[in-house]
Amino acid sequence: MAEARQASVHGQPDLQILPEALTVRECRVRLTQPGFRVRVLVLATTLLDPVAYPPAELANLCRMRWNAELDLRSLKQTLQMDVLRCKTPELVRKELWTHILAYNLMRTVLAQAAHKHDLQPRCLSFKGAMQTLEAFQSVIALQGEHDAAHRLRLYHHLLDAIATHQVGNRPDRYEPRMTKRHLIPFTYLSKPRAEIKRDMAKRLMTI
Repeated sequence: MAEARQASVHGQPDLQILPEALTVRECRVRLTQPGFRVRVLVLATTLLDPVAYPPAELANLCRMRWNAELDLRSLKQTLQMDVLRCKTPELVRKELWTHILAYNLMRTVLAQAAHKHDLQPRCLSFKGAMQTLEAFQSVIALQGEHDAAHRLRLYHHLLDAIATHQVGNRPDRYEPRMTKRHLIPFTYLSKPRAEIKRDMAKRLMTI
């Protein structure tokens, strides 16, 4: 804690000063899901009022954390943010913000499609929405120069198509963290591709 205070004083305003002590409330929630063993979940929270924040609601909030895992998967896999390609800190920050902006725009479109069809936004597929938007790109490029009314009709067609990609609510789903296929064990590209190709050409000439 002392190091955190010292760091916040010496030019790091984003690191807040930590208190000397923290009062938390411990809640025990009994889980009785059909097909599973009965378990007791222990939650520690700074929400101290047991009337305003009953243990059952806190347990439901913890259960909803599954959505955070889905959001991270959408960012890392669907939007391909698992590997950052920029080399400098400034460009890496711009790359991160670009991915987050694209994610928020897609979530906005999903929310509008869900609202139009009286659905929950989480019931619609993020990847399906991206694929639908990519399929509509050529149509938007060809017909985007029409009047505002035509563009609005086209956008509603897009929302209708996105709403067809529904997914189930599966908070209790679990999968093994294993790869389905073994990748070919190639070595990493450690030199510029042109340099490696020149080396390969020299070796072929000596054969």
